[in-house]
Amino acid sequence: MTSTPAPVPVIDREGLPSWLLPVREAAETVRPQQLSRFLPPAEGGRPSAVLMLFGEGDGGPDLLLIERARSLRSHAGQSSFPGGALDPEDGDPAGSGPLAAALREAEEETGLDPSGVQLFATLPTLFIPVSGFVVTPVLGWWRQESPVAPVDPAETGAVFRVPLAELTDPANRARLRHPSGFTGPAFEVAGRLVWGFTAGVIDRVLHYSGLERPWDTSRTVELSDEALSLSRRSRS
Repeated sequence: MTSTPAPVPVIDREGLPSWLLPVREAAETVRPQQLSRFLPPAEGGRPSAVLMLFGEGDGGPDLLLIERARSLRSHAGQSSFPGGALDPEDGDPAGSGPLAAALREAEEETGLDPSGVQLFATLPTLFIPVSGFVVTPVLGWWRQESPVAPVDPAETGAVFRVPLAELTDPANRARLRHPSGFTGPAFEVAGRLVWGFTAGVIDRVLHYSGLERPWDTSRTVELSDEALSLSRRSRS
């Protein structure tokens, strides 16, 4: 007996809550250079996708994040969006492949039911030099929520939701200063420090959607000894 193939995911712009409309507009109009200085190379790189999933929980509008397992070789212990590399069955990297990959990876990492997610936009494809991933951020609205938790502890250490009110709170904003010379946005939320690619995308989406509140951009934070050790292992 053959299984029925999963439907090809599509972008559906309609029926979003009013608070998400500025996010959709920003995603549809932002240029790659406005998001990051790290743009995909003309050739090479591993096609990947992440799911930037917006929901509405007890604390109001929020964002779903995971903490990657500390045993992983790449980005160990970091808070991130669910996501990963495209598989052949996901389809064309220049077509619906990133949409399928974002949903598949989110399901594999968090147990999310993809049928409850409305994909409403994608951001321009970006590059993560340290891992060689060419990443398409896929934006979704969690219109029918399902239980989420780490599926494989060897891959996902935690699954958590962060209210947008906490992400936009000036008291939770800072710039991370890494010994490697990297500096970039950071968020101190949910008892964690969100930094790197994930924080950069969140920062730019908040900014261009008009949700950002003025904050002290001179405030800097540094990684804990454990996070720094994991970061150096990822770069080795």
